[in-house]
Amino acid sequence: MDLMTTLKVSLLENFYPEGWDLARIDACCANAPESIGERQPFWHPAFAPVGCADVGELDVKLGHAIALEIRTAKEQGRQLAMILPAGPMGMYKWTAYFLRQWGTDCGHLHTFNMDEWSDAEGRTLPSDNPGSFQYAMEQALFLPLGELTVPESQRNFATADNLPTYAGKIAALKADGAELITVFGIGRAMHIAFWEPHFGGEYADDAAWSAATHRIAAQLHPLTIEQNAITSFKSRTTLVPGRANTIGPGLFLQSDRILGGCDGALGRGMQWQGLSLWTTLRHGPDRWLPSTFMPTLPGTLFYLEELAGPLGAEIN
Repeated sequence: MDLMTTLKVSLLENFYPEGWDLARIDACCANAPESIGERQPFWHPAFAPVGCADVGELDVKLGHAIALEIRTAKEQGRQLAMILPAGPMGMYKWTAYFLRQWGTDCGHLHTFNMDEWSDAEGRTLPSDNPGSFQYAMEQALFLPLGELTVPESQRNFATADNLPTYAGKIAALKADGAELITVFGIGRAMHIAFWEPHFGGEYADDAAWSAATHRIAAQLHPLTIEQNAITSFKSRTTLVPGRANTIGPGLFLQSDRILGGCDGALGRGMQWQGLSLWTTLRHGPDRWLPSTFMPTLPGTLFYLEELAGPLGAEIN
């Protein structure tokens, strides 16, 4: 007895995106934990998952990887475009630490926050609201960098006016020799940014889906809302907006390299991200599961080793 055998005529019967094959997703999660790093045919040759013993180790490694991209671009005399998430967040203190230690200023860096909460018209929270992603980024990265920080004119946030300009700005930077690095987490619903799985049904094929650069006032899946209630709003679902402005695959699939982090463990054996991690690494590209495209790109996905499982029942 499990979800697949009890889903029909339950309250969840029409809850999950119609393109999800739950049995196939479940099969992704049934592998031995030690096999999580086994290379898959759809992985890019330069993609690799890297296990971390705890959140502290993950934060340091991911923070160092981000800082190293920034320093390398500086040393090579080129501009750098980075798509950045507001979750995970712990790596940013280490990014700032390493850049300060190295004395690397960020005058060459152009940042593009991948998403932001919105209302139905795409209006976003004020930048001084503690729940806004702009506020979170300023507190976690831009202010700690001090005099080395990214110029304000080169910080891009996903407002209704600015998000549609991302594609042109990134294209101009790449035409001038810049590389694009996407830093990301993986959602409970296997989203990247707030590009949700149910969007897959709105496109005729993967090519059309892959060309979409952004969406204003995107409708969020209930799994995403509940994930954020747990991770960002101290369980208070009523504070979580139901919509967001977000980049799309037309931007993150342009990445020259990717840097990901999966830190979704809650303590006492509880977690929310193991299924998302295994599905990303084993399912194969599917527009109903946006994160499954990330291993097709060169880069590194840092993950907590406990997320590898085994993913079985354990009453907490």
